Order: sequence, then structure tokens, then C-alpha cells
Amino acid sequence: MILVLNCGSQSIKYKTFNRNLKLLKEKKIDVENQKNYGETLLAELEKLEKYQKEISEIGHRVVHGGEKFRDPLVVTERNLKEIEKYNKFAPLHNPFNLLGIKISKKIFPKARQIAVFDTGFYKDLPEKAFLYGLPENLRKKYGFRRFGFHGISHEYVAREGAKKLGKPFNKLRIITCHLGGGASITAIKKGKAIDTSMGFTPLDGLMMMTRSGDIDPGILIQLGKDLSFQKLEKTLNNLSGIKGICGFSKMKNVLSAIKKKDEKARLALDIFIYRIQKYIGAYLAVLGGKCDILVFTGAIGAGSQKIRRLILNGLPKMKTLAIKTNEELAIAKQII
Repeated sequence: MILVLNCGSQSIKYKTFNRNLKLLKEKKIDVENQKNYGETLLAELEKLEKYQKEISEIGHRVVHGGEKFRDPLVVTERNLKEIEKYNKFAPLHNPFNLLGIKISKKIFPKARQIAVFDTGFYKDLPEKAFLYGLPENLRKKYGFRRFGFHGISHEYVAREGAKKLGKPFNKLRIITCHLGGGASITAIKKGKAIDTSMGFTPLDGLMMMTRSGDIDPGILIQLGKDLSFQKLEKTLNNLSGIKGICGFSKMKNVLSAIKKKDEKARLALDIFIYRIQKYIGAYLAVLGGKCDILVFTGAIGAGSQKIRRLILNGLPKMKTLAIKTNEELAIAKQII
């Protein structure tokens, strides 16, 4: 039996599969108070302890593994400490991903713990897409480059889209839009990611629910004169994006406010849509002016027909699909 654990900052998701990848059990738990996260996770995994003899592998989604960790990795005490070094670059994700590994190791000591990285799909990005215009000594010292995130989801829905089209994945030009609390877009050509909106961290790219996305680096220089690092990090990760513009951190609340003629909510949605359209247009150019399928996924992307309609308004006509992602199944396929 395979257990796949997907630990986010506000939720715990898991699925179990047999060796033929048939789904056996699944559950999602929302965690409102992060202080209770470890306790909640422990309680949920203890409920699965009765399957200890059957569970041979446990797959874990890990958002950031830096330059060193891209491929699925059997976790050891040594490499777990190395992965922890990247927590500061994905503070909304990595600490919870790794907590899942640590607690799983205690409850299922005989199972292989395997990390599958969100950045793995982007390991073959061309240099012109991942390199930043910074001095070489700084790029090498700090490892600055575009890593890309949501890769497990982007690859899964792109492959599913190819299946629905009835054409080989490695023959298509695809743009995938993962739109949820975090949001990113990826351009795929002949089965490989050739560009993506998120960068060195999951802060880059599209404006998101609470994350700023692309902003002028000069703004950070100015803010750095007045704000502590901790305050700046919190501002960019938790207080910006749509929340920074209209005060709402959930799209359903934004849409409800728009119905009540909330102008700030309307503006926030307009910017959100506009930034997505800009990236789709840019990636259409990167793909040579041709896109075989435009795929939407994520709670907003696959879940809101209205948002998709607004995004598509004014774009060139393309074959469009809404596909619910299944990161857990994608992880199971990689570790079996």
C-alpha cells in the first residue's frame, strides 16, 4: 500500500493507493490554527497506524528542494536536514511538508519516506528562462535562479489534457494555469516545461490571494530601509496580492463583495485577471504563437467558470480544458 501525504499550511490531505494505483482511502482536514498543526497531523496519521504492515512507501509533496533536490528522493536524516535549509525560501509550504515527513517516520518507521519536489518538472528549463540578470558571483553564492513551483500539478493536468485530446504529450504545445491560493502558469513544449511564472521562490509571478507576485525590486529596496526582514517577508507572503488591495484572502469573498458593488474587490479581480492574461499572451509567444491546449486547474482555475470566462475574454481562441488536479496520484506514480 502507498500513502501519499500533501501537507499545506492550512490543510492536510492524504490518499492511499494499492500497487495498481487504485484509490483506497482519501481525506482532507482543514487546519485553521497553525499552532495545532502538528497535533492534528499526528492524530490523523495515528488513525492509519493499523495499516502499518501494509504501507510500504509514503510519498510527500515538498515544495522547495533547491538546486540539489529535484528528483524523487528517499528521505534520510542527513538529506532531511539539507532540505530544511530551503524552508526560508518557501515559508508557507516547506516547514509543513517536512513536518509531515518527520511525524510519518515516527509512526511508520519501516516504510520508505520519499520526497517528490514541486520543482522537479522544471529541472530542464532553458538557461534563458531560468537565469536572473544578477552578477555571476551572487547567483552562484546564493543559488539564485528560477526554480518554478506547482510542478507536480502542472505536469499532471498537462498529461491529462493530452489524453483528453487524444494526442501524445510530447508532441503538444500546452499552457497550464494553476489558480488557487497560490497561482502560477507554465509553458510546455514537447513534454517539457520551457518557462514558468514562479521563480526562486513561490512569491514570484502572478498576483495571488495574499502574495504580491511580480513587483519592482526598487520597492523592496525602499521597504527594506524601514521594515525588518520578518515584517517584509510577512507583508509580501501574507498581506499582499488580492488581500492587500481589497482585504479579502478568499476568492469567494471577493466575488460576493463585487455583487455588493465593492469597487476595491472589483479592482483586485481586474488586476488578477489582467496579470493572468499577460502571462498567457507571453507564453503563447514563447510557444511560437501556437497553443494546442490551455488547461486550467486549482480551486479557482478548475472551480470557477466565471473566472475562466473573464480570462479568456479577449484572448485568441484556443482549445480550453478545466481539469481537477490530483497531486497525490501524480506523486504515487513517481514513487511506485
